[in-house]
Amino acid sequence: MNVMTHQAPDLRIGALHDLYAAGTTPDTVIAAVYARIAEVGDPGIFIALRDRAEVVAEAMALPPFDPEAYPLWGVPFAVKDNIDVEGLPTTAACPAFAYEPAEDAFVVARLRAAGALVIGKTNLDQFATGLVGMRSPYAVPFNAVDPEIVPGGSSSGSAVAVAQGIVSFALGTDTAGSGRVPAALNNIVGFKPSLGLLSATGMVPACRTLDTISIFSAGVADGWRALQVAAGYDAADAYSRDLPAPALDTRETLTVAIPDAASAKFFDDTLQAEAFAAATARLMDMGVTVEEIDLTPFYDVAQMLYSGAWVAERKAAMEDIMAVEPDVVHPVTRAIVSAADRLTAVDAFRGFYRLADLRRAVQPVLERYDMLIVPTVPTFYTRADLEADPVEPNSRFGTYTNFVNLLDMCGLAVPTRPRSDGRPGSLTLLAASGRDGLLAALAARIETDAAVTPGNGLAIPMPLPLPTCARNETVIAAVGAHMSGLPLNGELTRLGARCLGPARTSADYRLFQLPGRGVPKPGLLWVNRGGKAIEIELWAVPTAAVGAFMAGIPSPLSIGTLTLEDEQTCKGFLVEAAAVEGAEDITAFGGWRAFLHSLTPTPA
Repeated sequence: MNVMTHQAPDLRIGALHDLYAAGTTPDTVIAAVYARIAEVGDPGIFIALRDRAEVVAEAMALPPFDPEAYPLWGVPFAVKDNIDVEGLPTTAACPAFAYEPAEDAFVVARLRAAGALVIGKTNLDQFATGLVGMRSPYAVPFNAVDPEIVPGGSSSGSAVAVAQGIVSFALGTDTAGSGRVPAALNNIVGFKPSLGLLSATGMVPACRTLDTISIFSAGVADGWRALQVAAGYDAADAYSRDLPAPALDTRETLTVAIPDAASAKFFDDTLQAEAFAAATARLMDMGVTVEEIDLTPFYDVAQMLYSGAWVAERKAAMEDIMAVEPDVVHPVTRAIVSAADRLTAVDAFRGFYRLADLRRAVQPVLERYDMLIVPTVPTFYTRADLEADPVEPNSRFGTYTNFVNLLDMCGLAVPTRPRSDGRPGSLTLLAASGRDGLLAALAARIETDAAVTPGNGLAIPMPLPLPTCARNETVIAAVGAHMSGLPLNGELTRLGARCLGPARTSADYRLFQLPGRGVPKPGLLWVNRGGKAIEIELWAVPTAAVGAFMAGIPSPLSIGTLTLEDEQTCKGFLVEAAAVEGAEDITAFGGWRAFLHSLTPTPA
């Protein structure tokens, strides 16, 4: 299998829509998708692939290009093979279980109605039972960033398809971490929505009370757009919830909890522990308040998932085939669900009571903090490790994921800067049900700060579309000490300004550390050539207060017009050219926060 291939087609949704607006036709994009499939040459990614001519015909039959009416117009996506797509068999990675669905799953139908194009059905740990991606009777897909590492599961093929640049996004499922672990291992984003936000109609259940369809994407913006389309109440699904439509929550002050040193688990992987420490340090540099907690009560919840009632629920989902043809079930999966044969209804109720007690025990933590932030995986395992021991590595992968659905939390895995050995870094953000928009907003900031290429060398993700300001507000770009958590931020918040989130300038600027006493400040200078995109932060300031704010800005700083990465403009801090003569050029850091972080001594 060819891991280091030529540059994958740019399938970021914003980039695709720019191409379509310029006249590119969908058949050209579909041709690039199928060429990429051939180039990657991994037979383990797809269980069923649609005929290219069929996809092209569907694409060419789309209504006229209108990204407002059809927000996923011409966007290719893949579907985990435990979710129905009309015209393709659903196997759950068990050929003897296969059936021909009469219609698309509810979520698939919503995505296709928005213009998205299904490319094929992807591989998985059989019956979505596993976190390693190795429990399939089909060829096992290769991890997109390191073929020696397991791809992660159970949504293995969906994660790899995104990470290899084959599709813009993919559907997975998540009961115990299947929408997060493969994202971390393949260096992409994994959305695990609030339970009930996405309908499960047309999805083969694993644990019906805990399952959700999940979304993989190379960047937060693409996953968020797909989530907004896919979400919707479905009266036919008894577990669907009539939740508010997903909306970003860009509150400027956040207090988050992380596991303390005594309860964090890395299984002797010091590089993973160091990567997590570095990632949480970056959060503090962003102005996020970070506090440590004992994660033991959450681990106690996690242990419930593969004991008692929830093992029996997995058995219920595959009871028929276990009764008729147990030998067609993967031996590890069969051993897991067979434990249900020793359980009684009394055991189930004891489990429910135990979980209720544990939920009450962690409730104060969930109420005190805006979110919980954990490593997505505690360590890495190779394919050889799983061949030697197919059970223990899988269990360890669930360290920070198994408790989430039992506690009715939403989650989002996002890449961070790589570990010192080059393996992917990843954080998972977790919050109470309904806070998906809060997770997405912070994940976008983390993604912007990390500035890593996702997957197998894909393009850096596009910025998350920010909330628009009201008619009585003016957008102002903060460049340095006025950003969240920095010394002069109060000058904005006292005016009633709202943080809209992170952004980048166009590549037409250079950044300098200005000399002088008092609060250290940068100067952003427009240059004709030799510039770079600089990290900034956008604020919606009440228009009536803009004059008073500008009156307090000392020379050589001023408020001028900035051009952003997406070519939009806004008002923001600039510096006079004469003031940077002899000043330290810090453009290489890409932003003021990164420069400040470089000044922080590294622990010995």
